[in-house]
Amino acid sequence: MQITANDIKLEYEEYGPKDGPCMILVRGLGSQLVHWPDEFVHGFAELGYRTLIFDNRDVGLSQRCPRRDVPGDAATIIARAKSGKPLNAAYTVADMGADITGLMDTLQIPQAHVLGISLGAAVTVEIENTNRLSSAILIMSAWPDRLSTDDIQQLVAYPAGLVEAQNNWLKVHSEWGSPGFPADDDFIRFQAATAWHRGHDAAGVNRQLLALLNAPDRTDKMRSFDVTTLVIHGADDNLIPAGVGKKIAGLVPNAQLRIVQGMGHVITPKLAPLIVQMVDAFIRPK
Repeated sequence: MQITANDIKLEYEEYGPKDGPCMILVRGLGSQLVHWPDEFVHGFAELGYRTLIFDNRDVGLSQRCPRRDVPGDAATIIARAKSGKPLNAAYTVADMGADITGLMDTLQIPQAHVLGISLGAAVTVEIENTNRLSSAILIMSAWPDRLSTDDIQQLVAYPAGLVEAQNNWLKVHSEWGSPGFPADDDFIRFQAATAWHRGHDAAGVNRQLLALLNAPDRTDKMRSFDVTTLVIHGADDNLIPAGVGKKIAGLVPNAQLRIVQGMGHVITPKLAPLIVQMVDAFIRPK
């Protein structure tokens, strides 16, 4: 369903009771709402949460946000990175945070628990009005350290056909997935195909990457982040090491930390129930 939020069009879906506490799930770099396992989304809904998922700007069925002076193709971005030229962004991570509060405004949701993964966790911290957050759940959070050219080459997206997109998603699971909670290949291919048919757009993914590359240091913001916070990180995360999660939990006042053995940088169907249970126990301790 399309909705206007923060002056752009976002695609969103809603599950669970409308009178339940609201849980907004925020995806990471380049991924779409269909990348949430059903076990994750419906897990929260079945526990009584009004659960919202959406495509971030520039991916899936949400609005594209290009800017004339900002490249979207991988080759130009890599060439600029190698030459030391500035990598301008079309928008900021804070703009993506404003998309979330815009979504809440349109749906007349005063407060919500916001759960972000990877880039989505960085976006969550950039929500300006923290009074809108009942809690923040930061999973496998990205940290805006300066990335090397090799890192950028690893993260940029390229146009791909269906089969290539499926193979790319299989590679993500192989290199960065959750070895203790693996997804089967048929599921991975199906998920990739669903996302590809909805809207494969390498330029949009790359604009999200440029937003992250231009994000300011968040150390001071973390130290003053006055929100009830849970940090979850995988012990086996090969993309963003668990030390990043420990660093974030050490900065945010009174944050709780959970390091999950066997978890990498992907929430799989087998991992989803454990995370749902962990988050619910944090929000509603027995």
